[in-house]
Amino acid sequence: MQLAIRTTIVAIAMLAATAQAQVTVKDAWVRATVPQQKATGAFMQLQSAKGSRLVSASSPLAPNVEVHEMAMQDNVMRMRQVPAIELPAGKTVDLKPGGYHIMFMNLTQPVKEGDTVPLTLVFEGKDGQRETVEVKAPVRPLNSNAAPAMHGGHKH
Repeated sequence: MQLAIRTTIVAIAMLAATAQAQVTVKDAWVRATVPQQKATGAFMQLQSAKGSRLVSASSPLAPNVEVHEMAMQDNVMRMRQVPAIELPAGKTVDLKPGGYHIMFMNLTQPVKEGDTVPLTLVFEGKDGQRETVEVKAPVRPLNSNAAPAMHGGHKH
């Protein structure tokens, strides 16, 4: 009896530790495209209880899905791929137009308002453990959140 109780307590503690390590994804969305457009972005809010980093993303929508950042450099807004986005413990990190975002390149089809885009995000904890989070992101109109119009013309 004592062993069963101890085993249950250990199992509950392990589940609690696993649940606490999880990353929360909120308000995910993808920007719609115009005909022939080959790239678009996904935006969301990320929060990690213990601190981790977003290291990669993938989706059946595009063969190339990258973690990107837009930032001012020499008075010019530039977009570039980043190896990871740090998620400090307990802090919300916004992936938004004009900042960090997920970039879909070489789109396999147009992205229309009302569609839902499946997206797989991979996070890595400070211990090196990886966690995968599946997201279903609704598609919003092309002009949502007034993001820079550079994505369509950006060369990769």
